[in-house]
Amino acid sequence: MADRAVVVLPAFLFPLNNHFMVMKFLLGKKIGMTSIIGENGKITPITVVEAGPCVVTAVKTEEKDGYNALQVGFEKIKKANKPKTGHLKKSGEILRHLKEVRLEKIAENQIGDHFDTSLFAKGDKVKISGLIKGHGFTGPVKRYGFRGHPAGHGHPEQRKVGSIGSRFPQRTIKGLRMAGRWGGTRKTVINLEIIDIDKEKNLLLVKGSVPGTNGRMLEIRG
Repeated sequence: MADRAVVVLPAFLFPLNNHFMVMKFLLGKKIGMTSIIGENGKITPITVVEAGPCVVTAVKTEEKDGYNALQVGFEKIKKANKPKTGHLKKSGEILRHLKEVRLEKIAENQIGDHFDTSLFAKGDKVKISGLIKGHGFTGPVKRYGFRGHPAGHGHPEQRKVGSIGSRFPQRTIKGLRMAGRWGGTRKTVINLEIIDIDKEKNLLLVKGSVPGTNGRMLEIRG
């Protein structure tokens, strides 16, 4: 099944298909970055995010499952394997991404309910989470910006980390910055302002940059 994560959110009430959804959460996809020019001539960098529409694919309650949560799906696809197709049969749509959103309390939500960018308004502040670009195994110069050893006189180890030992406690200290895997981790950027909303195309124009490469799935929370 698609990647699943649990996000703990505060309670919010939003009308949804004559019900109330206790959340302010959307799944989206990063389209890319551009900039807009304001009336005063100031250039503002923005990120275009395709946000929703999302579908409620499962409802979990404390009485039945031990906790309150909604499972949300995003991005329609034509085919899926049999377990996923069977799981999504009640929602009526086959979706690529699924995320479970844990809530403090849950109101009336039915499987198959839709929600989109109408949850947000122009000027709202949101926080967006996603996986940053993975760079694989990298050295300390690229990973942490070390300046390296002197380049003159044919130095044989310009990009190595140098001494990693210490006189006391006579071992390599935990957390020492060394070569290793860089990127591919989850990152959250907070207080991002929504500059504009295109409800017809389900687009959010967000001030500044968001984690990940173009096409990366994002979690947008109010």
